[in-house]
Amino acid sequence: MYARDNLAEANDLQQRLPADNKVEAATEMLRMLGDGTRLRLMWLLVEGEHDVTALVAALGVARPAVSQHLGKLRLAGLVAVRREGRRALYTARGGHVRRLVTEVLHAASHRVAGIPEHD
Repeated sequence: MYARDNLAEANDLQQRLPADNKVEAATEMLRMLGDGTRLRLMWLLVEGEHDVTALVAALGVARPAVSQHLGKLRLAGLVAVRREGRRALYTARGGHVRRLVTEVLHAASHRVAGIPEHD
């Protein structure tokens, strides 16, 4: 193999890289999921809509902490909020986000239980 072949392959690989703004957005999303409380929140929100009171009770975390985590998740584009009167209902935003949360926790289950990987 010649050096020019390596250069051509490198150029081809470089063309396949995602755009910088996509990588930055994905990195931010993954960083938000890197916190245990936020990942637990997201797991509950994958199931459906919940208000802050229900999330506080389920997690056993102080209300201000849950609200702050939800705010960060909203800013990262992982959570959507819908108002019902004075009540705010939170849910995981879209199928991609729900699948991301579900898949990472299923992968963790396999790792913890020693279950072989599969496709």
